Amino acid sequence: MPKRTRAGALTALAVTALALGTALAAPAGATARAPGFLAAGDLPPHPTSTWTAGKVTDGVPEEVEQDTCLGMALGGGQNTWYRDFHTDLDTRARQVSVESSSITAAKGRFGRIAQDIASCADRIEEADPEILATLRDYGTLRVEEGAHVYGLHTATSWGASDIRLLSVGRDGRTVTVVDWGQLGDFKDAPVKAFKKTTTKAVTKLH
Repeated sequence: MPKRTRAGALTALAVTALALGTALAAPAGATARAPGFLAAGDLPPHPTSTWTAGKVTDGVPEEVEQDTCLGMALGGGQNTWYRDFHTDLDTRARQVSVESSSITAAKGRFGRIAQDIASCADRIEEADPEILATLRDYGTLRVEEGAHVYGLHTATSWGASDIRLLSVGRDGRTVTVVDWGQLGDFKDAPVKAFKKTTTKAVTKLH
């Protein structure tokens, strides 16, 4: 969801640039500053457990890169950060944010993520005939440049049942994804609270 800075090299370059009276451009591949992230208290309340938040970390976790719903648009990890959350029970969540090079690029990534989530139930079933996947579209949210919320239920032939809530939002060049999940089905999904969480996630970016 770590890049090394060459402090000495940058200092030398800066001195040279100032001596020549030229502006020093940021080096290629420089990491942008991390946007704001959700706090544990921003997650949908759990009836019997509190949320614990991990640290904001550079890159993308391997499980996100391999995820059927999110991996195609969030793989790579350039100018990307994530934060994991968990309760003492089976509920977990993750926020991933990406800083794009331009507004146009951010719009494109937002659309790609929304499309990938909307179509991932079909890909899950194609990949494994033992899994039945159902997606629900919970609509858009009017926050900054917009957000969209989805629900995904998967049930296996051997009886496992999992529910996920996924959302994607954008503020300027930054796109953020919130992913919540636990055992259960649609009746166990805190959709209203998750929409509030998504709104907070987008408003906290900048």
